[in-house]
Amino acid sequence: MDQLQYGGKATAPRSKVTIPDLLAMKRKGQRFTMLTAYDAPTARFVEQAGIDVILVGDSVANVVLGHSSTLPVTMDQMVSHAAAVSRGASRPLLVGDMPFGSYQASPADAMRNASRFLKEAGMDAVKLEGGVEVADTVRALTRNGIAVMGHVGLTPQRAAQLGGFKVQAKTADAARALVDAALALEEAGCFSVVLEAVPVQVAALATERLSIPTIGIGAGNVCDGQVLVFHDALGLGMGDFKPKFAKRFAELGPVIVEALREYDAEVRAGTFPADEHSFHMKEGEAAELARGEAATKPRAV
Repeated sequence: MDQLQYGGKATAPRSKVTIPDLLAMKRKGQRFTMLTAYDAPTARFVEQAGIDVILVGDSVANVVLGHSSTLPVTMDQMVSHAAAVSRGASRPLLVGDMPFGSYQASPADAMRNASRFLKEAGMDAVKLEGGVEVADTVRALTRNGIAVMGHVGLTPQRAAQLGGFKVQAKTADAARALVDAALALEEAGCFSVVLEAVPVQVAALATERLSIPTIGIGAGNVCDGQVLVFHDALGLGMGDFKPKFAKRFAELGPVIVEALREYDAEVRAGTFPADEHSFHMKEGEAAELARGEAATKPRAV
């Protein structure tokens, strides 16, 4: 692998992140990072930053494809985006997000769709939403060699059932149910569990009770890892919506708009492309072309 660039300095090549690596980090109390990516250029940026895990999230439906929820994205679209990501990055652990309808019908259906992420898209693992109700599906996948990341708390594919995008497990009973769901996923074979939009106290209890890593998004800083949507982290989202849990580490949206305005102005003014952006014929060929054009011009009467 090529040397990676951190802060302008070349560092030694880093080895592929594996599931045992994440489990070892959990045992050692070392935190890890996960970001979404949906195409090859973004995946390269994420890899160069040293991020441990890339999630090709079904959030591509909202963030890239312009839908109002994650539900419309198809399995074919997810495989296409995941394949692009695997062409752009190889060091992080690569996880493909199972879209709505791709695993709920039966474990056999889930196996058929999940295998596409590995065979066609180069993913290392898949992620699916749900707790006890998907435990049998997780068992079927892991028994057949497919690594699975779980996801409990706010599960966007079930947002309508949950009454919208709301914080989950706010009562003691609901908190116990969420921890039990995470434990069921661990027992079924998940190698990690995403905890989305849950109180810090609940995330802390789940992280303590589980022997597999927890990955927080809107779950405080007590989880073993953290995940954010790439566009949220860099201020690239559409409109002014900003999730409470998403810190913007940069505001690239205005920078991009300003750069495109400058492009627009220079084209209209005729200053772009300048000579350094243009190609030229060799002098002799240009002269020959000019002579030929002069010879073919009709004479004035």
